[in-house]
Amino acid sequence: MPNNPLDEIWVAICDECKKSISDVAFNCFLKDLKPVFVGENEFVVSINDEYKKGIVEQTYNDLYTNAIKTVMGVSMEFKVIMRDEEEEILKAEKFSEGLTFEDFFSFSNFIVGSTNRFAYAASLAVAENEIPQNTYNPLVIYGPSGVGKTHLMLAIKNHMRRKFPRKNIEFIRGEDFTNQLIAALQHGKLGMGTIDDFRNKFRNVDVLLIDDIHFIAGKEQTQEEFFNTFNTLQQNNKQIVVTLDRPPREIKTLDDRIRSRFEGGLFADITPPDFETRVGIINKKLEQYKLSLEENLIFFIAEHIKSNTRQLEGVIKKIQAYNSIQGRSPSLSVIQAIVRDIITDDKPEPINVENIINEVAKTYNVSVSDILSNRRTASLALARQVAMYIARETTDLSFKQIGEAFGKDHTTVLYNVNKIENFLKDKPYQKELVEDIIKNLRVSSQTNYN
Repeated sequence: MPNNPLDEIWVAICDECKKSISDVAFNCFLKDLKPVFVGENEFVVSINDEYKKGIVEQTYNDLYTNAIKTVMGVSMEFKVIMRDEEEEILKAEKFSEGLTFEDFFSFSNFIVGSTNRFAYAASLAVAENEIPQNTYNPLVIYGPSGVGKTHLMLAIKNHMRRKFPRKNIEFIRGEDFTNQLIAALQHGKLGMGTIDDFRNKFRNVDVLLIDDIHFIAGKEQTQEEFFNTFNTLQQNNKQIVVTLDRPPREIKTLDDRIRSRFEGGLFADITPPDFETRVGIINKKLEQYKLSLEENLIFFIAEHIKSNTRQLEGVIKKIQAYNSIQGRSPSLSVIQAIVRDIITDDKPEPINVENIINEVAKTYNVSVSDILSNRRTASLALARQVAMYIARETTDLSFKQIGEAFGKDHTTVLYNVNKIENFLKDKPYQKELVEDIIKNLRVSSQTNYN
């Protein structure tokens, strides 16, 4: 099994190569290749046999160059060195041990169209400036799932790391920010002082990028930490970029102070791509996977896949699979079937009770075990009742099935659901809080599926 991200990428590249050569050839000449280093423009591997090195360079260079482009989405020089040269190479080059697929999102492979042009330009402006400009700080990018927000965030991160290597850049998702805070608080209670580590981690950066910041809405302590972190960074003229699934004013349980801070920056919205942009994305993906399609088929896909760019990539991957199995490009009828399957399949994973309890626990600052316990403090009882109510609202489970999940009988669930329904009528803030929990669960289920 691969033991680090570079190994995982290498396995994917080798699997791609195996599609074009025999097992005998691979095992004889290529099996002993080992990934060493990935730079901006080159992918370096090593081998321990001079003869095999020559064979790889002369016969299989194009094979690996094409496989790298397919897997990583970027063009790179494929370079083979002897194993005893590894140490020298690694000393001379800056090697990232935390290499992931995220590292290959860039501005150059982002398809710009009318629906994302402003967000693209603003993101590039942030990435190009060593000293943050007031006009772009903070930069707030918002839009529905699958339109390219995360791509732009990662492009900023990767561009700045290359251009300003001394900058301390932190990229994190809103849900992970919350989880890390909870972990720090729990350890802190044991006298380990990790809350200070948490604060130092995020308040001493040059650039803070938080994806899906809306996940912190309604979580009082998380918002307090983020607010203080935001203020610290802003006072020190550090760059902040966040993404949300909707405008801040529509997130009712987002702290007013945070909303006000966002409103002092630059808003850039991204809407689903228009027809021309979708065609551009399809052509880019076809190039990446070394496929070709007739123009009328490309137009058919672009006309029927409208809202989510991930769906477009899903279509291209199925076309690649068809091409690999059948040895030819698919017909219109096959394309129609692929598109129909993608649209049918591209539905959020159903929200389950476990996810509901986890989200409610984070929001109400209690533990999952407490919600599932028989303890009856006011705060725990409210969190437990809300979780049952949300389970009834967002799932197809019966009262009996919800009760089994909580270790309660169905009458208890019925009582609690009715109680929360009446409770929310007179508590507008709690109603907004519950609505935001449900929104986060639905967005999360869509994101996890994609």
